[in-house]
Amino acid sequence: MNVKKAVFAWSGGKDSAYAMYEIKKSGGYDVMALLTTVTRDYDRISMHGVRTELLEAQAEVLKVPLKKVFIGIKASNIEYEKNMEKALLEYRDKGVECVIFGDIFLEDLRQYRENNLAKLGMKAVFPLWKKDTAKLAESFIYEGFKAVLACVDGKILDKSFAGREYDRSLLKDLHPTIDPCGENGEFHSFVYAGPVFDREIAVKKGEVVLREERFWYCDLMNTI
Repeated sequence: MNVKKAVFAWSGGKDSAYAMYEIKKSGGYDVMALLTTVTRDYDRISMHGVRTELLEAQAEVLKVPLKKVFIGIKASNIEYEKNMEKALLEYRDKGVECVIFGDIFLEDLRQYRENNLAKLGMKAVFPLWKKDTAKLAESFIYEGFKAVLACVDGKILDKSFAGREYDRSLLKDLHPTIDPCGENGEFHSFVYAGPVFDREIAVKKGEVVLREERFWYCDLMNTI
């Protein structure tokens, strides 16, 4: 088998973790690094709002080097693309051909990623593409992954969902119009255990806060 060098566009959430699981099973890629966008001023994973200490803990239990790509508060697409391109070129020059993503069905996002990578002579890999999200959600739980909702969109979900475990009970409580994997941005998660980790990450749930008058974030902390 021709094993390709790759980097992983890692969010810290369940789709990233399950995509990593599929990649490891395939044996076709050597993941050289996790690339994660971090909001510099907050020192947290962009969008998800998870502390970088927990991101670092994930990299440690995955045994994959972490590369933080820093952006500012309310960064423009131009800033994001410039900083990401700089990081990607660094790995391309080391022989990395591919970037792995956990996206499932958003066609415009896939096209955006593929177009940007094509400019760098790199390819995008989507292990979960077009898979049934209800089946993915069930498989995620069945395979032993554990995650907590770190952020929910207050226009779609009640504050009480922030900080909840991503389990069958939560899936039952989601309205049928809500994607069970949160692929439309309904929620973001943080994975703290699963078959791709060599041990469970100790997580403590803190205060739930409202940001931008819309998004509820549960402050998660590493207890070790």
